[in-house]
Amino acid sequence: MFKNRFIHALVVMTAAITPALANDETGGRDPAFLSPADVFNIEVASDPQISPDGSAVAYVRRSNDIMTDRTRNRIWMVALNGRGHRPLLADDADYSSPRWSPDGQRLAYISRVNDTAQICVLHLDAMNTAIVTNVRRAPRDLAWSPDGRHIAFVMDTPVDTDPMVKGEVKKPQGAKWAEPFKVIEAAVYRRDGKGFIDPARSHIFVVPADGGTPRQLTKGDYDHDGPLAWTPDGDKIIFSANRHDGWEFETVEADLFSVALDGTMRQLTKRPGFEGAPTISPDGKSLAFLRAENNKRAYRIYRLHIMALDGTGERSLTDELDRSLGSLKWANDSSGVYGMFDDRGAKHIAKIHLNGAYETLVRDAGGLSLGRPYLSAQYDVSPMGSIVYTKSRPDRPADLVALRNGKPQQLTQLNEDALGEKKLGTINEIVYTSSLDGQEIQGWYVTPPDFDPARKYPLLLEIHGGPHLAYGPTFALEVQRYAAEGYVVFYDNHRGSSGYGEEFGLLLQYKYPSKDDFADHMSGVDAMIAKGFIDPEQLYVAGGSAGGVATAYAVGLTDRFRAAVAAKPIINWTSKTLTADSYIYQIQHQFPGMPWEAVDHYWERSPISLVGNVSTPTMLMTGEQDYRTPISESEQFYQALKLRGVPTALVRVPGSSHGIASRPSRLISKVEHTLAWFARFKEDDGSEDAGQE
Repeated sequence: MFKNRFIHALVVMTAAITPALANDETGGRDPAFLSPADVFNIEVASDPQISPDGSAVAYVRRSNDIMTDRTRNRIWMVALNGRGHRPLLADDADYSSPRWSPDGQRLAYISRVNDTAQICVLHLDAMNTAIVTNVRRAPRDLAWSPDGRHIAFVMDTPVDTDPMVKGEVKKPQGAKWAEPFKVIEAAVYRRDGKGFIDPARSHIFVVPADGGTPRQLTKGDYDHDGPLAWTPDGDKIIFSANRHDGWEFETVEADLFSVALDGTMRQLTKRPGFEGAPTISPDGKSLAFLRAENNKRAYRIYRLHIMALDGTGERSLTDELDRSLGSLKWANDSSGVYGMFDDRGAKHIAKIHLNGAYETLVRDAGGLSLGRPYLSAQYDVSPMGSIVYTKSRPDRPADLVALRNGKPQQLTQLNEDALGEKKLGTINEIVYTSSLDGQEIQGWYVTPPDFDPARKYPLLLEIHGGPHLAYGPTFALEVQRYAAEGYVVFYDNHRGSSGYGEEFGLLLQYKYPSKDDFADHMSGVDAMIAKGFIDPEQLYVAGGSAGGVATAYAVGLTDRFRAAVAAKPIINWTSKTLTADSYIYQIQHQFPGMPWEAVDHYWERSPISLVGNVSTPTMLMTGEQDYRTPISESEQFYQALKLRGVPTALVRVPGSSHGIASRPSRLISKVEHTLAWFARFKEDDGSEDAGQE
């Protein structure tokens, strides 16, 4: 019911972006190939939540609305045997975070209409909805009390600040004066996606499940974060917070606390480092949580710890698992804890037993990242031990799969109508060694539909962001669009990527970007050329965020690429760290000192230091409201390349923060502008005329 019927309208709109589409609705391409308009047909299953009796799962169904250019979230339900697939909440509002009541008779969720978000409860017997809250800021991290009478949640609350200037002249009634000055004194004063923010702190609230006035439990000038865990008696809530003086400058630091319904607070952990994501065993005896050391490294392992509810007997269960764990859920019999981790380009779900042994139950979770092939997944566990998870596939975004008694069963098929008749690129694994030091690198390449190994194809190197993230062999619309246009797309998990252990992750400590990760990429390019179907004269490179900085750095080290697209890059680490919202963390963990202390190091890591070597036509693409990698970074490279006479273009994305593909039309435009830039230089040598249009 959500598939859009207005594809022709989109093709007309897209023709203004990509002239090649103006000839007809497909631009002369095979209509069975993936087209830009297909973004409005594709849906994604996310956030599965199994009912307490284990019979059904509620989940969020994401689709893209062509008329509003927004992603819509609805809540659907399906039985664990795959039957009875139906919508629960599917009107014009936006729904998220479905959470079952302990008795399974109600479903709490967050309803958002325009800029207003409230907690609602759906009574399943009568299918009636009650609006539980009337709050001004968005609630999150919903958690039912064990008796089902209350819902706890986290919400930001404003901080009262005194004006700097007392007794300012007041404007006469009806006068039109300029906006008043705004004084900033907080260390964190703007965030990407939000812009400049008014001082606020996150606090824990409870509200009656039948509706009423939320009651704030936590106090103080600190942030208190979810997920929230109720104690079995329903008297206390356990959460994570950093309540130290100077907490804004402490990056990997948080302790576990409990707060009673009367506001009495108790600290449960006190060791240096991060403790968070608490969850209590069904027998009420143990508390599981994640812990990480507070060191000045850019990459660290988050391990599973357990202890008694009073804070005694703490021990780690995953010292032997050299992977970061997340998404903790107790087994119903309290015999162990389920968790999810990255491993060699895949999301695994495992059960960790109380003796530290673990068994991997799922190796193909994922599929949530629609644009690029990032590892991203969600799951839930029933009281009977069944697992429902989002499944990763090379040819489909996430559907729901139930693992029952060791046997998987697919519960949803959201995209057979949209993709069933499409010819998609084929994903292939490639493992090679880096020319730098022989380090093994895992990667993948996607061949175009109707691939012929006897032909020669252009190669596009696509570099992931982070840099401590990972790609995998999963469906990605951007990659499939490049393949549909005839490119072999190659991407790798270079040194520093997640899912290969702590030592591998730290190979880029104080080295991003550098000739080290550059060698990983170029060794992969050479390994691809050696396969015989790549045209070595038709090499292209693109990447976003940390992949954008790697792209800009690469063109300063080689002229082998015919053209490059650096999306939301970092060009000058000194200016970046002193203007971006992530400055505190990056300075402390990615550099050996402050920008004015380690000047040479910041310069060496900056693509601007190599701009004198660049001859590759390079396009920059950044959101005008990006506070993570501000557009002034792209402007520095653009103006430097202009001064040098190198073909370049600056694509500004109006109204966009760091996530330039966060709206469907922007995802289309990002890909189509990249293809258009590459097309300029396919048949010529990148002359100045081509780059100066």
